[in-house]
Amino acid sequence: MPCTVLVCGFFGDTGKGKMISYLAIKDKTAVTARAGVGPNAGHTVVFEGKTYKLRMLPSAFTSPNCRLLIGPGVLVNPEVLLQEIQVTGSQGRVGVDPQCAIIEAKHIEADKKGYLAQKIKSTGSGSGPCNADRVMRVAKLAREFPDLQDFLVDVPLEVNTAINEGKNVLVEGTQGTYLSLFHGTYPYVTSKDVCASAACSDVGIGPTSVDEVIVVFKAYNTRVGGGPLPGELSWEEAERRGWAEIATVTGRKRRAAPFDFDLARRAVMLNGATQTAVTKIDVLFPECKGAQSYSELSREAKAFIENIEKELKMPVTLLGTGPGTMEVVDRREELKS
Repeated sequence: MPCTVLVCGFFGDTGKGKMISYLAIKDKTAVTARAGVGPNAGHTVVFEGKTYKLRMLPSAFTSPNCRLLIGPGVLVNPEVLLQEIQVTGSQGRVGVDPQCAIIEAKHIEADKKGYLAQKIKSTGSGSGPCNADRVMRVAKLAREFPDLQDFLVDVPLEVNTAINEGKNVLVEGTQGTYLSLFHGTYPYVTSKDVCASAACSDVGIGPTSVDEVIVVFKAYNTRVGGGPLPGELSWEEAERRGWAEIATVTGRKRRAAPFDFDLARRAVMLNGATQTAVTKIDVLFPECKGAQSYSELSREAKAFIENIEKELKMPVTLLGTGPGTMEVVDRREELKS
């Protein structure tokens, strides 16, 4: 079945948006459905000389014929969504499920003070308070908002129809495995589960409809906000190594640490991974910048990847070698043979 779920294996920030934007083009994806929490996750896409920082719209906008859907399990900020549709020129191919809960001003205000802001270091997007309202059954839904009427579609029906017709479908996860409400470093987590099984539920597909689960790791580990980060480096050391990053949504400094095999192994288990992707290879190995075939990688980079495969007992099929959408080493066909 032609359905692939893509999620993050660490704490977010692993380059899921880049990989979705690549796969949508490479595999001529017909439908991409966004799962996850809502606009508290930022996916960066560098495409045709422009940088897009998306919080709502699927990163597959790079493929002009791809349908872009937001599943009923996702929280929607209409203002953010409408702006992203405009910026990406995606009018006419975006669908929002009527069951999506809507983030209102009161949710954003609540998210920027008190326990969530001070203890958990929330992004301030309003997602946590909105999900709390949804649990209490008082959140408003997309079907109640005039601004969204033109986008309302039955997302589970559309996604399942595409799968049944043999079309390529992507499910785009957000956040990271260790930010899951159930499987993460509680209480320093997001407001719901974000593993692969939850992503399926978010868009309305059953587990038997999924063919591949890709878990994305970064060549090193980063985390925004509070909570543990094993092996954490000082900001100065992260800068020295070239691992110093700024978060897409909050603009905060990302804390950094080396690749964590224990966390990666557990993420493979929790998500039922069938393959993995590793991004930012070019940061660890600058000589690999822009490589598009495995033979172009340095001996040191190959050794790093092969060690990951050995430790995780899982193929690394996709390698990010730069920020651009097409700066990818795609080993899927090679590893099949």
